[in-house]
Amino acid sequence: MSSKRTKYDYLIVGAGLFGSTFAYLASQAGKKCLVIDKRNHVGGCCYSRRSFGIDVHLYGPHIFHTSNKKTWEFVDSLSPMRPFYNQPLAFYRGEIFNLPFNMNTFRQIYGEYLPENIERLIKKDLILTDEPTNLEEYALATVGKTIYDKLIKGYTEKQWGKKCSDLPASLIKRLPLRMTYDNTYFSDQYQGVPKNGYDHLFNQLLKDCDVAVGYDYFGNPDLFSHIADRTLYTGRLDELFGEKTLEFRGLKFEHKILPVLNHQGCAVINYTDSCLPYTRITEHKHFNPVHDSKCCTIITYETPVSGSDTGAIECYPIPTERNLKLHEMYRGKVLNVIFGGRLADYRYYNMDATIEKAMQLWEREQMS
Repeated sequence: MSSKRTKYDYLIVGAGLFGSTFAYLASQAGKKCLVIDKRNHVGGCCYSRRSFGIDVHLYGPHIFHTSNKKTWEFVDSLSPMRPFYNQPLAFYRGEIFNLPFNMNTFRQIYGEYLPENIERLIKKDLILTDEPTNLEEYALATVGKTIYDKLIKGYTEKQWGKKCSDLPASLIKRLPLRMTYDNTYFSDQYQGVPKNGYDHLFNQLLKDCDVAVGYDYFGNPDLFSHIADRTLYTGRLDELFGEKTLEFRGLKFEHKILPVLNHQGCAVINYTDSCLPYTRITEHKHFNPVHDSKCCTIITYETPVSGSDTGAIECYPIPTERNLKLHEMYRGKVLNVIFGGRLADYRYYNMDATIEKAMQLWEREQMS
C-alpha cells in the first residue's frame, strides 16, 4: 500500500462477471473502484448487444442457471430475468438428435422407447475398461460406441484440439445422462437470461464505479501500480510475469444476419461431425422472443481454435497435469494482488459459481 493516499480503494483488472460482481459489492460498501478492461466493452465473454431488436450473445450462448436462490435473486434484483430452458440439438451427418443424452436421444439412435430396452442396448454397446484413465475410455464404458462415435468424439476433439484419448475423463463427467424424456440441458431450479440483455446487467453492476474500457493493464504499469490501494486481477496469472506458458482453448465467432425470420428453430445446435470446423450455431432470437426482429435473424458460428491464434478469445483452461502444475507455481508467486475468475483460477466456472466466488472473495476482503 502506498504511503500517500491513492485515488481508488480498488483497481479491478477485467470487467467480466467476476470483476464486475466484486466491484459492485465493494462500491455498495462505500469503496471507490476503478474497473478497466482491454476490450472495448464491459461484460467479458458474457457481453450481449442488441442488434435489429435481437439480444446477440457476442461470445456464444450464455444461459444463467443455478439452484442457489440467493445467487438468482442477486442477479434478478439488478436486471430482471426471463425464464429460459436450454434444449439444444445435435446435428450429425444429416441427422438431428436431442441433447442432453435422454430417452429422446436413445429413441432416435436405437429406435426403442422403453428405458429397460435402452439400458440393455447401451450395455451391449459398452466397451469396458477396468479403470478408465481418459475421456475416450470413460465415454465408451459409460454410453457405448454408437453414442460416442456420433455425438461425442468429433465434437470433443474439435472443441479441445486433442484426441479424446489424450483428454481427462473429467471433461465429460459433467454431461447429463437421463433415462427420462427430458430435453432440458440443465437441472438447476432457476434458469434464464436477462430480459434486457447482459449489457444491462453489467451496466447495473458497474453503475457506481469508474470504468475505463480499451485499457490494457500491462500497457501502463507505472500508472496502474499507484492508482489504488488494492488490485484485483482477473486475467491469466502467467501474464503477470510476462509469460504465456499456460494453455487455453480459444474460440472464434462469426456473426451473420440472415433475411429470414427463423433459421434453425431453436437457440443452439451442436455440430458433432469432425468434418465441419465449427462446433455449434446459435440463433439468438430464441433466447428472448420479447426482443425480436420482424425482418431478419442473427446466427453465430462458433469455431474452436488454439488460444494463441490471432483473434481467438481465450475461453477454456486445458487441465492437463503440466498446466495444472504450472498454474500452482504461478499462484505461489503472486504476492501483491488478489485474483480470481476463470482465467486467473485456471478453472471452468459456470456463471453462478463465478458470482459466488466473487462474493466469497469480498467477504474475505472485509475480514482482512
